[in-house]
Amino acid sequence: MSERVERSVEFLRSLGAELSAGLSEKELVDVERTYGFTFSPDHREFLTLVQPVGEGWWNWRTDSVETLRERLEWPTDGVLFDVENNDFWPAEWGERPLDLVEVLTVARARIETWPRLVPLWGHRFMPAAPAGPGAPVFSVWQTDVIFYGDDLLDYLHREFSPNDGWQGVDSDYDEDSLAPWSRFAMGDFLD
Repeated sequence: MSERVERSVEFLRSLGAELSAGLSEKELVDVERTYGFTFSPDHREFLTLVQPVGEGWWNWRTDSVETLRERLEWPTDGVLFDVENNDFWPAEWGERPLDLVEVLTVARARIETWPRLVPLWGHRFMPAAPAGPGAPVFSVWQTDVIFYGDDLLDYLHREFSPNDGWQGVDSDYDEDSLAPWSRFAMGDFLD
């Protein structure tokens, strides 16, 4: 077990968070098969230890398939909303088509090549595998994407106890591997 994930669980326990038993290997495999992704190592390990329950947490054991599918589509749907309504169109996508149906078709095809984001809490997401250990947590609201934690432990402190004196961590995670989500977070798409 990684120290980062172990400390994440200990931190939630110290806050009195409601935590149910972690998911079994069979449950994890079933989730990954049902939704077509693989959890990143930290997210997977975290969920083998505990399944947080309560407001805001996405419960892989009890939330409906429809609810979880909608949440998995949240990042893509948000970008598509900004493509359609707020003229978001990165220069690297080439000239924007004139027909809205074609615009959305091209945009969806581009977005589907991006790393998959998996819901954690509210509109906070961890990248799916192949993202490795120590991957950041993103806050995603349409194309308003920010790093909300350098890793799972950093995120939990920032989300649930922002005034606890937490100094954060020095992350050496390669954010380029998570582009373009990391490019949103660094403001690169705003140019």
